[in-house]
Amino acid sequence: MNIDASLLEILACPDCKAPLRADEQAEELVCTGCGLAYPVRDDIPVLLVDEARRP
Repeated sequence: MNIDASLLEILACPDCKAPLRADEQAEELVCTGCGLAYPVRDDIPVLLVDEARRP
C-alpha cells in the first residue's frame, strides 16, 4: 500500500469525520473514531461507507 503521507493527513472518515490511520498489513485505512476500516485497492482508498468493514 502506497499512500502519500500528506494525503493521509487530510483524509477523514466519511461517516464520523475523524482522522484515518493506515493499516499496512490489512491494506486498509482505519477510522480513529468509529473504527470503520476502508479498503485500499491499487493504492486508491475506497472511502465509501457501504464498502467499509465494521469493527
